[in-house]
Amino acid sequence: MKMIERIYKQAVFVLVPLALISALIDWKKLPVSIIIGGVIGLANLKGLAWGVEGLIGAKGARAALVFFSLIRLFIVFAILIILFWLKIVNVFGIFIGFTIVLTLFLKEGFRSAKNEG
Repeated sequence: MKMIERIYKQAVFVLVPLALISALIDWKKLPVSIIIGGVIGLANLKGLAWGVEGLIGAKGARAALVFFSLIRLFIVFAILIILFWLKIVNVFGIFIGFTIVLTLFLKEGFRSAKNEG
């Protein structure tokens, strides 16, 4: 869980300044889209962590883990579809936010593996 907390802190320090810088670009909705993409990515990461903790802690939790993973994926897609349908977000901003969270996750994962190995 410490790794996820570090990712959250780093995401704030990367997403907010990037959104502020992107406000200077003439693209509409880009700053909001970057923030929303990052928040959805962080929420998905938290859901993934809960699922893994449930798998480690309980026997026979595999079916429940698959079910909740599918539900989490459906919720993410439903949120994205609604946001795109209402034209609230920019697709490039969403991708930037997701990519930042993924990059931070990979960086912290490599860091944790290096420290334990």
